[in-house]
Amino acid sequence: MTASQPELTIGQLARASDVGVETIRFYEREGLVQPSGRRANGYRVYHPDAEQRLAFIRRAKALGFSLGEIRELLALASPDGDRSEVKAVAEHKLAEIERRIEELQRMRRALGELTRQCSGHGPVEGCPIIETLNGEACND
Repeated sequence: MTASQPELTIGQLARASDVGVETIRFYEREGLVQPSGRRANGYRVYHPDAEQRLAFIRRAKALGFSLGEIRELLALASPDGDRSEVKAVAEHKLAEIERRIEELQRMRRALGELTRQCSGHGPVEGCPIIETLNGEACND
């Protein structure tokens, strides 16, 4: 370890990475981040590279990757990793996102139709939204 890159305590790593201490502990339990050791006082210490790893995790989460997928990507990011496998993981995620978008668009259309059918005035009895949620046929 060079003097310019001292090991970081969990608090220092959390501040440097802009994530909470509990998030780092959670990632430890999930096997995504590991301390490089402990100080004599028992405090965990992390190699400065852990900050980059946390940034990787944060960016992957922002793209919708699950923790399992992130774990897989981190394993593939090693020098002996295979780019085709990385691409396959990303393509699978992309297909999943596209399916989710289609589902959200379907939900949007259905909910849009229900809100158009409902006047928004009067008693809830006969409300097409409530009737649909109750599994009843709408009479409007």
